[in-house]
Amino acid sequence: MNTLVNQVIALSKEVGDYILQESIRFDISAIQKKGFNDLVSYVDKQAEQKLVKSLKEYLPESGFIAEEGTSTYKGEEYNWIVDPLDGTTNFIHGLPVYAISIALMQGHEIVLGVVYEINRQECFYSVKGEKAFCNEQEIKISPISKLEDSLLATGFPYYNFDEMDKYLKILNQFMQTTHGLRRMGSAAVDLAYVACGRFEGFFEYNLNAWDVAAGAFIVQQAGGTVSDFSGGKDFIFGRQIVAASSIHQQMINSIQRFW
Repeated sequence: MNTLVNQVIALSKEVGDYILQESIRFDISAIQKKGFNDLVSYVDKQAEQKLVKSLKEYLPESGFIAEEGTSTYKGEEYNWIVDPLDGTTNFIHGLPVYAISIALMQGHEIVLGVVYEINRQECFYSVKGEKAFCNEQEIKISPISKLEDSLLATGFPYYNFDEMDKYLKILNQFMQTTHGLRRMGSAAVDLAYVACGRFEGFFEYNLNAWDVAAGAFIVQQAGGTVSDFSGGKDFIFGRQIVAASSIHQQMINSIQRFW
């Protein structure tokens, strides 16, 4: 796994360099729509093709759960969960917050995670049984233990607004009981920032596995707690996530008042 994670780190940086170069000359006319406010570009697709090609070589028997559908083959034991450009809307608008997210699932368990924040050139990573790191320096969750002393991250849905009334009540609650809320526009970055202590917690709903798998794993490896909104374990495929330091249960209590 240590050899494999080093290969994935190098690959992420290589593909990240490609994405960064394309950001300089990207033309907004190249945007495509997968659905309402669900945007994609040739950069997402080509980045995923590059990632899948190499990941297949690293672990030939593995399958893929990849956002742009480059490969839909499912492996019997190992499956890569890949988001080639988490924060596509930021990328399209020139906002420099986006990342590559790669996780490896063995059976039903994540055993490797890499999040490469492209513009800051920060690579967050861990493997099962090891510590979490950013650019070879160990990272840990924030030591802050009170919700009122915490800075939280969240995201807003870009389609399926059926739950917005409840969600706005949660936002209102946290606005009044924390140091504030931030909306970065990339769940992978949000989770990486929880893992290294920049945020005490992150919560969002309506996310996909490729948005959260790597980042959630890194948070856990850095000492954090991750769950769905009910406090359960269905956060990779369940489309709800709460990732936090020791304030996790305090966040769950606040969320469950309205959700």
